Amino acid sequence: MILGILQTGHVPDQVAQRDGTYTDLFGRLFSARGFTLRTFSVVDMEFPQDPGDADAWLVTGSRHGAYEDHPWIPPLEALIRAIRDAEKPMVGICFGHQIIAQALGGRVEKFADGWSAGHRRYRIGGREVALFAWHQDQVVDLPPGATVLGDNAFTRNAVLAHGDRILTVQPHPEFPPTVIEALIENRPTTVPGEMLTKARADLTQPVDSAMMGDWLADVLQGAPATRIPFAQQVRA
Repeated sequence: MILGILQTGHVPDQVAQRDGTYTDLFGRLFSARGFTLRTFSVVDMEFPQDPGDADAWLVTGSRHGAYEDHPWIPPLEALIRAIRDAEKPMVGICFGHQIIAQALGGRVEKFADGWSAGHRRYRIGGREVALFAWHQDQVVDLPPGATVLGDNAFTRNAVLAHGDRILTVQPHPEFPPTVIEALIENRPTTVPGEMLTKARADLTQPVDSAMMGDWLADVLQGAPATRIPFAQQVRA
């Protein structure tokens, strides 16, 4: 099965030296699933010919904002809509989560309340799920038909399903602690110092990346996006 990686940014050099590229990070997250990864660096204007160039698609994170004026953003949005119309499975992470929502009619903005950085807990499927986050932008208005599957007090639209074929998440299940450590070391000046201190202290806290990775992989392999495999069972 070919998984097309739509690369919307480049990891910092410090991340690349220690943990590799986005393709490497997702390759490890999905290592047990047998995907053949094919990367298109859309941030460098390298696009597939059409949605049929892969069996399923993944949109990566990026340092860019979905609302910014870059030549690759409009064709990426058009491709996202084409993938949806072709009913190909697709997942999006962080920027990918945001650009998919924007392409389908939602709104993304630089969040007035600032950053979310480091170990964060979300409510998904009736249970608490811990993941690493690193973002200031957020999906603030949902596109038509979107379903919120996960949130916390800071990020109301943290996990979204767009129909049965598209699942997107704001945090980073592909990030090991070493990536967060590198981001802290090369932090944007706008991230509050106390948040970075807390993020560094929480690097050893457990995260549910493997569980989230399995869910994302299930969707890429055809499972309905709204079916949360680890959801708590509600007793009558």
